[in-house]
Amino acid sequence: MASLNLDDYIRKIPDFPKKGILFYDITSILAAPKAFSYCVEAMVDIYKGKDIDAVAAIEARGFVFAAPFAVRMGIPLLLIRKKGKLPGVTLSKKYDLEYAQAEIEIHQEDVPAGKRVLLLDDLIATGGTLNAARGLIQAGGAEVPEIFGVVGLPFLNYGKILAPTPVCTLIDYHSE
Repeated sequence: MASLNLDDYIRKIPDFPKKGILFYDITSILAAPKAFSYCVEAMVDIYKGKDIDAVAAIEARGFVFAAPFAVRMGIPLLLIRKKGKLPGVTLSKKYDLEYAQAEIEIHQEDVPAGKRVLLLDDLIATGGTLNAARGLIQAGGAEVPEIFGVVGLPFLNYGKILAPTPVCTLIDYHSE
């Protein structure tokens, strides 16, 4: 796979969603087929030959990266959604946001008990949503051997909340 400077394709937006925050916008990756293809191919290269039975993705941008990856790997795609978006029997988990609480769900029957599920999101910031998602997968009886993000913000200390699960990213930013 040819090398690509992914940073060239990530739009940085100051003061979004509030003053003092630098937002790393991955939609610019999706608008550049070369960069999007690079991300999917890099994920396939990282995980081919590894013991991964399924991939679970966080709504909504995680879905965009996980879907072509799942197809290329020939594995199931599990969707983790905001509460109230899935019909049927779900597993749900509440988690804390900076000033509020949120809740995510997954179809209970989709979690492959006894299997290994890669957890994926587009960007890993504090790790709160991914930690809750890991809890959902584990509650369904599956194992989360690794967490993947296209972009990582390790300066926000996601490693502490996601430990001991290894985290892999394609690009990290070490400050705002």
